Amino acid sequence: MSSPLQDTVTTRQVIHWLGGYLSPYRWRVAGAVAALLIAAGAWLLLGQGVRFAVDKGFMAENPGTLNTAIVAVLVICLVASLATYCRFYLMTWLGERVSADIRQQVFTHLLTLPPTFYAQTRTGEVISRFTSDSTVLQTVIGMSLSMAIRSAITFIGSLVLMGITSPLLTLCVLLAVPAVLLPIRLLAPRVRRYAKLSQDKVADIGANVDQSLHEIRTVQAYTAESLEADAFGQRVEAAMDTARQRIHYRSLLIGTIMAFSLSAIIVIAWVGARQVFAGSMSMGELSAFLFYAVMAGGSIATISEVIGEVQRGVGASERLLQLLASRSDISAGSQVLPVTNQPPTIDFADILFHYPDSAPLFTNLNLHVAAGETVALVGPSGAGKSTLFHLLLRFYQPQQGQITLNGEPIDRFTLNSLRQQIAIVTQEPVVFATTVMENIRYGNSHASDDDICQAAKAAFAHEFIDQLPQRYHTELGERGVRLSGGQRQRIAIARAILADRPVLLLDEATSALDANSERRVQQALNRLMHGRTTIVIAHRLATVQHADRIVVMDKGKITSTGTHDELIENDMLYREYAELQLLS
Repeated sequence: MSSPLQDTVTTRQVIHWLGGYLSPYRWRVAGAVAALLIAAGAWLLLGQGVRFAVDKGFMAENPGTLNTAIVAVLVICLVASLATYCRFYLMTWLGERVSADIRQQVFTHLLTLPPTFYAQTRTGEVISRFTSDSTVLQTVIGMSLSMAIRSAITFIGSLVLMGITSPLLTLCVLLAVPAVLLPIRLLAPRVRRYAKLSQDKVADIGANVDQSLHEIRTVQAYTAESLEADAFGQRVEAAMDTARQRIHYRSLLIGTIMAFSLSAIIVIAWVGARQVFAGSMSMGELSAFLFYAVMAGGSIATISEVIGEVQRGVGASERLLQLLASRSDISAGSQVLPVTNQPPTIDFADILFHYPDSAPLFTNLNLHVAAGETVALVGPSGAGKSTLFHLLLRFYQPQQGQITLNGEPIDRFTLNSLRQQIAIVTQEPVVFATTVMENIRYGNSHASDDDICQAAKAAFAHEFIDQLPQRYHTELGERGVRLSGGQRQRIAIARAILADRPVLLLDEATSALDANSERRVQQALNRLMHGRTTIVIAHRLATVQHADRIVVMDKGKITSTGTHDELIENDMLYREYAELQLLS
């Protein structure tokens, strides 16, 4: 598939991307910014209250003024606390909201990607990006970003007020700033790099867990628990090694900044104390200056702490943007194929196709299926039978040639309108982790409960459904674990019956049934196939003897076509199948 993924994403690109999600909630953003400014301003004003209390109250030995200053300080603290509540609430809400919107967009996009994407990318890794990376962004937007902005505003405000209080001491602070920014410049890129690597390792762990637990029966049947545990342990340790590097550089960043900041404050306090002794500065002014210096130092320390989270957010954004940048190589048309009950003709003309990084499967394949005809495909595994289904459904696109419905190329149609013409029952029946009713309703989301029951009866599924604990409302568990293979197959057939579409694709639809169930389901399928254009894949020839036409395939080629009796007489490969299955 075509995936124009970016190797790196700048912080500016991430901010622009997140800004697009924040724009619908601009009033809440404005409220959060206003609350942030009020809180930061109140804390800055607190320094002037300290200066007034020291100079006019404490140093002047004036209890009344001191009391007034204390009350003013308390009011400032109350305003700051209220503004902090509003800022925290609004920013946390925005983090949750944006995270939910990102998950929605990413999941919607993932649903549009073709099977080639999932053949190259493990599902567990996609799930990790989808969940953990969006959670990182939720934390960054909800907490880290607001803390960083608040600290930046506090630092700038403190710097301005320090300049007003003492230009000389402010100059000392400005001389110390480059020393504080140097570790951010040198270490922040490493924090970001290892943050992304750490997320990748966690995704690898998720993919391993997803695979092992989904196939737990095979793992336990082959007593491979210790093997899987060892492999998992290796992945955990690899993630831990990467995390150790990330933690090292982030801790080094925080520690270095704090060391430089505290050293600068101590030196500045010493210079200020000498100015007080010299009479060029009052005790209140020094107290206010040190108050602002501590606030500025605390702001830098906070920025140094959250910068690691911000870099993690950039790394998580990069991975999510890579998912959103993934594009399908299936070129969808714009024409809407109208819904109809009339069975169409299907033509595969001069098809050349190969799977990615594989030799050609079809080189010049031609197949015509008449309207309302039932065509059975038989042949050994790997002959290309299922691939014809995939091409008709446009899960893959042929490199050359054309597939048409009623003479119209299917690549002219939108994918939705094309696939709404086709019902499919696969060899491995798909059952979702929901109720019986919702599983069958998957074929037609607008169907009534009565329609669902009728479809289940037509598929001979009603009898066993009626014996389930909550009948049609019984939860079937992940992948239909509470049902037998034959029961899952009948649920899938009921779904196709309910869909009621003019094209029917059956891939060994009776393979998982016992003899009695197979006979009854075959009767249901015979009724279902009536009036539809049907293509059947079958290894068991007993199920296709009465097809209108049987197509024998081998190694991507059509070797012969005809009825059962004609092929028995004229086709050696088909005769071998028949002798093995029907005459033994």
